[in-house]
Amino acid sequence: MQRVLFNFYLALEGVMANQLRAMLTALGIIFGVGAVIAMLAIGTGAKQSILDQMKLIGTNNIVVKGVLPSDDDDGGNAAATQGKKEKKPWSPGLTIKDVAAIDKSVPTIEEISPEIILPLNIVRNGKHQKGRCIGVTNTFFELNNLRIAKGHPFHFIHEEEGKPVCIIGKSIEKKFFSDGEAIGQKIKCGNVWLTVIGILEKRIATKESLANLGIRDYNADIYVPISTTLLRLKNRALVSASDLKKADWDEGSDAAQNYHQLDRVVVRVKDSKKLQATADIIARMLKRKHGGAVDFEIEVPELLLQQQQKTQETFNFVLAVIAGISLLVGGIGIMNIMLASVMERIKEIGVRRSLGAHQKDITLQFLFEAIFISLIGGILGIILGIVAAKSIASYADIPTIVSTWSIVLSFGVAATVGLVFGLFPAQKAAQLDPIKALRSD
Repeated sequence: MQRVLFNFYLALEGVMANQLRAMLTALGIIFGVGAVIAMLAIGTGAKQSILDQMKLIGTNNIVVKGVLPSDDDDGGNAAATQGKKEKKPWSPGLTIKDVAAIDKSVPTIEEISPEIILPLNIVRNGKHQKGRCIGVTNTFFELNNLRIAKGHPFHFIHEEEGKPVCIIGKSIEKKFFSDGEAIGQKIKCGNVWLTVIGILEKRIATKESLANLGIRDYNADIYVPISTTLLRLKNRALVSASDLKKADWDEGSDAAQNYHQLDRVVVRVKDSKKLQATADIIARMLKRKHGGAVDFEIEVPELLLQQQQKTQETFNFVLAVIAGISLLVGGIGIMNIMLASVMERIKEIGVRRSLGAHQKDITLQFLFEAIFISLIGGILGIILGIVAAKSIASYADIPTIVSTWSIVLSFGVAATVGLVFGLFPAQKAAQLDPIKALRSD
């Protein structure tokens, strides 16, 4: 052990005697390790971001949205009908009956949740703001991973008889009930007074996540039983005399009216492998029930996120290759400098051998020098990588997470590079003939 420590001290003296050369030699390791730290931070941050988005949308979900059919939606028969004014197929739109039919006919479905989204004025005690009143069932909260912090969910009587009750988001509570308890109090949505029976737990989500996933800020909405929405607020499936007076779409009206009773339907599938197949079945069923009109959109957010994850993994692989090349260049630089150092210190090696040093002692001395330079580069590279990751997160608005295991991995890689690329120069130094080394100029 004493011989090993003595060789270590000699290696340390050799590095300190040539600090500038050691620092220049370590640059490749510094940038390589820094690239590894930054790459792993970006990859971990992206993975965590996708997992957070999964929590926002729920797993195994299919989203069906009611839309207005475009003017050029002619079923692919544009050439045959060119020059003729074809009447658009009539469709009842997305309705509660569609939800019942899907739930009854598709065996792969676990849960289904209809939604009605109504932009209305919200009023209480002189406070006023524009907001959204969302008609839902209790299944909505389960599918979207929303918990009720205070109060209770809708009871059976609320959903069946259209009682004027609601569950509010945290932002609504903060805005309209800052002066006291919200449970049991009333708030006005449109022209209807609703009694608050529950308050949702605050949902934390970035604006970017909300925009990318196309979801709402659940904290800023008021949730009402869907039967209450249809009975007391608005039912777009009912046609009134005023609706009939509005311009007919095919006669050149300037704006089409939303005729869908429901705005969205969220379907949870039992088996994630059957997501796409279930979405296809729902699409065919709705097209048939809507008289051939494709007035709906079907999205599978989880598949979109999986595609995003694959893209991110490809990006991470490219970064890993770049970081690996940097470390390879750094290792070659260490081997090159150590070989040059051996040639410069031939006489020193000859003196040590003549004084009783073994080949193993010479090998350890030069090997320790290479490892020491590599470890210095590793430490500085870790610092550089952490700074780079924080800078990327601040200026490029990309989520980054620097984990402990990535630091340990980078430090281990740096030590391994020094060991591997320092071994050949160390062995070359040890194999020098001491007589020839002493005669060298």
